[in-house]
Amino acid sequence: MPEGSKKRSIIPLQNSGLIQDVVRHIKLIWLLIKDKRVNFFLKILPIASLVYLVSPIDMLPGMVVPVIGALDDAAIIWIGTSLFISLCPEEVVQEHTLSLEKTIAGTWKNSPGEDEFVDVEARDITED
Repeated sequence: MPEGSKKRSIIPLQNSGLIQDVVRHIKLIWLLIKDKRVNFFLKILPIASLVYLVSPIDMLPGMVVPVIGALDDAAIIWIGTSLFISLCPEEVVQEHTLSLEKTIAGTWKNSPGEDEFVDVEARDITED
């Protein structure tokens, strides 16, 4: 790989769970779809994969091959969304990824001092 080129990969953050990674991925896709810097025709990829998921037309129907029938739907969603993210402009993806990391880090991860307790004494206040 040439020195000047950067390889972009979709790698989950360390110490994050599967649910957090899926939510981050969905939020990233949503932000990229809303972004005007992303080509309109490129935005069709994740939408088309969702349409395939809910459409009655299926490459491998679940009735015929139960396990593989569900796996092909998951594969289409994964390929469509991964291809969408990889084809979006790299600087736009990086911008939205960094903003999501800051937002999610502030809401999901333990903030410093969260384990500290304040020792207080409760008392009743009555009106005189």
